[in-house]
Amino acid sequence: MLGHLNREVARTALAASDFSDDLHLILFDFLANLDTTKKWLTPQDVIAALDKADLLDTCGGNEEVSDIMDGKPSQSLNAAMVSVHRTALRRRLDHVGTVIADGLTDDDTDLEQIIDTAAAALTDALDPTAQASGPTVIGALLQETLDEIEAVGEVNVNAMTGLPTGIADLDRLLNGLHPGQLIIIGGRPGVGKTTFAIDILRHVALHHQQPAALFTRELSKTQVTTRVLSAETRVPLHVLRSGGLSDDDWTRLARRMENIAEAPLFIETDINNIDEVRAKARGLIAQHGLRLIVVDCVQLFIEGRWDRYRETAGLSRVLKSLAMDLKVPIIAVSQLNRNPESRTDKRPNLWDLRDTGTLEEDADVVVFVHRDDYYDKESPRAGEADLIVAKHRNGATDTITVAAQLHLSRLVDIAL
Repeated sequence: MLGHLNREVARTALAASDFSDDLHLILFDFLANLDTTKKWLTPQDVIAALDKADLLDTCGGNEEVSDIMDGKPSQSLNAAMVSVHRTALRRRLDHVGTVIADGLTDDDTDLEQIIDTAAAALTDALDPTAQASGPTVIGALLQETLDEIEAVGEVNVNAMTGLPTGIADLDRLLNGLHPGQLIIIGGRPGVGKTTFAIDILRHVALHHQQPAALFTRELSKTQVTTRVLSAETRVPLHVLRSGGLSDDDWTRLARRMENIAEAPLFIETDINNIDEVRAKARGLIAQHGLRLIVVDCVQLFIEGRWDRYRETAGLSRVLKSLAMDLKVPIIAVSQLNRNPESRTDKRPNLWDLRDTGTLEEDADVVVFVHRDDYYDKESPRAGEADLIVAKHRNGATDTITVAAQLHLSRLVDIAL
């Protein structure tokens, strides 16, 4: 707040909680909320306004206010704001360290609780303007909700409000993927469930430039990248793996390389348990504003501490809670048991989710990937896959047929 104060710049660059000095905090809060048409305020303007509000003595009088606003002649307004912000950030990070240290003093302390508390403290440190939400009476929510409904209708009665999956019929059915949702993608090994999950990630990050992350213990980082390259460039996966690319293949790669390189798609394979997923997801949210998370696959995060049923149940509840807490959709890839193979039509249902029924209970959406030619190589539906929406908490269920271009590591709309 040096020389002449630009209130708009200061208000967007600083938060009231950045100030540790009560006098500076009172002055900042007063100026940020001062009802005036002036964009720039001189020390004389501020002194007059404080005097009118009977706050001049509280802020130290004419001389103190003038000293605060004049500051060091060599220091610019921007430099002063940066200094205040960085000092405040150091203070908050020191608090995060104290929270962790206090939690670790007792060997019996629940490590999950320490992680959650520390992660929440870190989020607060990085975004001090975020306010913890508490219960809200429904009457206070009505106008905001009605305004949102009206705004969507004014844009387009058919407008999709969630993140797109890249499959038009699925997007119409689900209205996209929404913050707080847990979406289960299930299927037998090799049917294409991981391919479909990476397809959605690819579509969100590459085609809509929305930050998305994959946490996987199934594939290496280079294997995931190879799949993305194949799907985007239409160079067959086996060609990329063998290294036998033609000149045309290299040309296709070159055309898409810049877009792929700039995509906000994050891949993490160095994870041992769901606690690490939770901690790293919080970090990506804070640093990059993550919009979508994929976990592949649920069963690989079972640590064997208890029976598989209890652990899978715990995992599904953690994932749903994490989606709600981080306000992003989370896609969890899940294996199915062998029950479909004993049925005539082989089509999966909700009871086939492996190890526990809580996956189905906690999920907002369950989509099974099914291919007739997986079981019958002579099937007249070779090259097709069904996306069976077996559960949709907020709408209808349906079966959507797509083209299974697994040699290009992708599922696409049948028309394409």
